[in-house]
Amino acid sequence: MSTINRLMTNICSDNLAESRDFYTKLFDFKVEFDTDWFVHLIAKDKKLELGIISRTSEIVPSDFQNNPQGFYVTFVVDDADEVFKIATLEKFEIISEPKDTFYGQRRLLLKDPNGALVDVSSPIKGFEF
Repeated sequence: MSTINRLMTNICSDNLAESRDFYTKLFDFKVEFDTDWFVHLIAKDKKLELGIISRTSEIVPSDFQNNPQGFYVTFVVDDADEVFKIATLEKFEIISEPKDTFYGQRRLLLKDPNGALVDVSSPIKGFEF
């Protein structure tokens, strides 16, 4: 069995700059690498990474260059309401405003510029099953 050294999600995009700005305005990512075909974002604590790649890049197989389906990306943050305020100010597409869930999370749903569903959740303090 191989040891996992790192896990990074890559999102295919038609507009790298718009995607980069979406994720850096909402979360504590900084731009580590930025070209015309790939943007690498890394959290300020260097523990989390997100890649944004041109949908039509030669390294993305043609069968996977379609709009995203059947998955979503979850970011667990300290305060989902704070992210909601930023998303509102930036006029990002809001699918569902923050609300408390039955499983102890305050959850906000956004749509990123590429059509990917983005779940922003924060634990409800004092919640117990």
